[in-house]
Amino acid sequence: MRRNHSLPRGEVHRLVHKSAVLEGNPLGDPTERELYVWTPPGWKPGETLPLLVDLKGYTSSGLAHVNWQGFSENVPERLDRLMHEGMARAVVAFPDCFTKLYGNQYLNSVGTGRYADYLCDEIVLFVEAKFGCGGKGRRGLFGKSSGGYGAAWHGMNRADFWDAIAVNSGDMGFDALYIPALIEDLDVLRKYGNSIEAMWRALTAKKKMGFKESVALMDFAQSAFYDPDPTQFMSMRLPLDPYTGEFIPERWAQWMAHDPVVMFDTLGDNLRKLKLIYMDCGDHDNFRIHFGMRRFAKKLAATGIAHEYEEFDDDHMDVDYRMDVFLPKLAAALS
Repeated sequence: MRRNHSLPRGEVHRLVHKSAVLEGNPLGDPTERELYVWTPPGWKPGETLPLLVDLKGYTSSGLAHVNWQGFSENVPERLDRLMHEGMARAVVAFPDCFTKLYGNQYLNSVGTGRYADYLCDEIVLFVEAKFGCGGKGRRGLFGKSSGGYGAAWHGMNRADFWDAIAVNSGDMGFDALYIPALIEDLDVLRKYGNSIEAMWRALTAKKKMGFKESVALMDFAQSAFYDPDPTQFMSMRLPLDPYTGEFIPERWAQWMAHDPVVMFDTLGDNLRKLKLIYMDCGDHDNFRIHFGMRRFAKKLAATGIAHEYEEFDDDHMDVDYRMDVFLPKLAAALS
């Protein structure tokens, strides 16, 4: 049941893509995946449009953004409305980067696979070839939470490929984000003899995880992206002593090296290549991400890199309505 049946509808194309770069990935995740692509109302082959790519947050996949939503809009329905309201026309891709770790940070890691290459070298080029969209100068990336992290990471590391980014409540400020969380996670780990493998197998076998359990699972999984150890279960290892809660300097340094706020010091200048850097965050984010976002915006301002940063009165959850703000900005910057 759509909110407004009178609006012109775009089309969701359901495709299947077979990856080469994910072959042999360490988690044994599938290399053949569904890929959804939305084209605007009235689109026909031959119309050249910008391409926007959606990176979903942890525990989810781009495919979920196409699902029906009760009392709300899924993203294609939202795009139909935004186009009707005057947003510049664009093609939007919803890739599936889900892993056995229950999510993705959208970078290359020996612990998880080459997901940065998967996006840039395969998915984007596949969509551009099929729909005649995008191309250098007309590629935008947006995401929330872990997807926002991916947008920030790609903005700094792949600015030669992307042209605009929107970071919605993106993981950054790792000391504020992860230190309190990891300390609390140890209470969950203790129940399983301080073994990540025992905890993981027990929790994923449950019919329903509690909130604290799911957060612990998500937090520990980050080590496979930021500080992987292929000799350990699913490449995960702790950056702190599970008994005393003391952080291990060399392990924690690896995590911090992946914090966008820290990465900015060596890679931030690459962001000058982008046509748009848009960032926003709730001013009382549940995971304290607003502190990291403020630091990132402060560094952008100090170095004179053009950007937009907005805070809004909300937390981390259910903030897809912010797409009404940043999707038109992305499309306009690339049109």
